[in-house]
Amino acid sequence: MRLRTQQLGSRNKVGARVERKRKELGMKQKDLLARLQVKGIELNSSGLSKLEGQIRSVNDFELIALSEALGVSVAWLLGLENE
Repeated sequence: MRLRTQQLGSRNKVGARVERKRKELGMKQKDLLARLQVKGIELNSSGLSKLEGQIRSVNDFELIALSEALGVSVAWLLGLENE
């Protein structure tokens, strides 16, 4: 597992929570990418890494698919509710 070398960005609020939940579930990035692809979200590993690093924006379709793939609410991803 590679450690993040860049500082977190400010392009989204959800990236850190996506990464946290993915790791809690023991899921690799490629596993999450496969789940997203089934939901019609075409994202590559670089895009997911940038999303998790908060240096890439997240659109509404991706937000919904991420919440479903990770089994959390959109509100949780946005930091509006606790687990």
